[in-house]
Amino acid sequence: MNVVRRLGRLAALILCLGILPSHADQTSAPSLRAATVIVNAQVADGTGASLKSADVRIVADRIARIGIFEPTKGDRVIDAKGLVLAPGFIDIHNHSAEGLPGDPLAETQIAQGITTVILGPDGFSPWPIGAWLADRRKEPAALNLALMVGHATVRKQVMGEDYERAARPGEIDQMVRLVDEAMHEGAIGLSSGLEYEVASYSTTDEVVALAGAAARDGGFYMTHIRDEADKSFDALEEEISIGERAHIPIEHSHIKLGTVKVWNKAPQFIRIIEAARKRGVDFFADCYPYDAWNSTIKVLVPDKQWKNPGSVAQALADVGGAGHVTISEFAPNPGYERHTIEDLARMRGITPVEMYIRIIGEGDAATTEAGVIGQSMTESDIKAFYQQPWVLVASDGGLGSDHPRGAGTFPRVLGVFVREKHWLTLAQAIRKMTSLPAQRLGWKDRGILREGAFADLVLFDPKSVIDRSTFANPAELPVGIDRVFVNGVIVWQDGKPTGLRPGRVLPR
Repeated sequence: MNVVRRLGRLAALILCLGILPSHADQTSAPSLRAATVIVNAQVADGTGASLKSADVRIVADRIARIGIFEPTKGDRVIDAKGLVLAPGFIDIHNHSAEGLPGDPLAETQIAQGITTVILGPDGFSPWPIGAWLADRRKEPAALNLALMVGHATVRKQVMGEDYERAARPGEIDQMVRLVDEAMHEGAIGLSSGLEYEVASYSTTDEVVALAGAAARDGGFYMTHIRDEADKSFDALEEEISIGERAHIPIEHSHIKLGTVKVWNKAPQFIRIIEAARKRGVDFFADCYPYDAWNSTIKVLVPDKQWKNPGSVAQALADVGGAGHVTISEFAPNPGYERHTIEDLARMRGITPVEMYIRIIGEGDAATTEAGVIGQSMTESDIKAFYQQPWVLVASDGGLGSDHPRGAGTFPRVLGVFVREKHWLTLAQAIRKMTSLPAQRLGWKDRGILREGAFADLVLFDPKSVIDRSTFANPAELPVGIDRVFVNGVIVWQDGKPTGLRPGRVLPR
């Protein structure tokens, strides 16, 4: 009796102190007494181990039991016969930071089985970090999120528009302080986009200094390397050097070989990475399952001579011709969108080089750039990268993406690379979507299906799961994803969002 009284007093004290979740949190979270039991599932635990038949009990936001057992009275029971239950997919390279505040249900993301997104890649992040994360806590999304601090974002904070040069030592010191501040406010690492305009002028020493600041706070370094085309191998060596000098784990963004001269050289690229890993470099990479990339039109010309006919001609030849480059977004002239540069040139009776230079001029006049999709990778290279145990799945997409990867990445891997092409086993693919990114992030209780772990889960049909997004309709939703749970709450069911938003801001 005394024990009961003490528990009652403790509960009253908790209520008085306001330790229970806020009203907003309670409306998007399950009752602490609620239990859901998924029966007859084929369970993939995320480690790469073979699937096994099991029942799974979810209590509040955790997995309470895994095994063969009978549900108890009052349990909500979901019969998963014929379905696979896996940890929720973690998208370590996602561009939903701008879209998430206005679209917190994140339909194109949860429809894929994504339960956590890592935002702020390629060197660009919201700023200031602390205020942006505070807003996300006040207005949670349907999925979990974490945030990188962007190198280019910090660089512009210090250098303003005077960024087309190497930073001075004092400026680098200011950038280091900003990275340190961002890490203390909740960033989980440093991202860079060294091929892009703002960061492309930085020296290796500058990046090492900022990466070192992130490393001191337990972060990792995510990088779009300085060149993914003819100079890919030089850029890879620089990336490895940054990791070694800054003593920081590396996440190589969307690993690829994107020009004719380096096509089919994935084996050599992999050997360099394997050698670095053997000498202690903590190196992972992510890869999206498409042979086309999505970026800005100026990225095509590495020497930045965007109006030089010779440079432009060489750049277009490097990606296999102007027919391999499609304008995906261009506010000054939307009529260009969904057409290749080759088609646009033919319609106007000019050369592709002249068409490219015309688009550059129109963009410069409007202080904007055209977005482009470049179809310039080979299947053999993509296959070679995906079959490496240190390569994980990531979309490089997100809300509002003009590329089909924004709505189709994870189902595409399961449907095409696993079921149709047999490049990977189902268990291997799920590991690349769950425990492997969780390992890079240092998370012990996400990305894995075990008792005590968070109940971020996806239930899908391995026989039908497939992407349906295309370049013409990039937001078309996939099929075969039955249910998605985030922190124990169902956010996707019956082919649509449930409207609940139990997502959390996750720490390092």
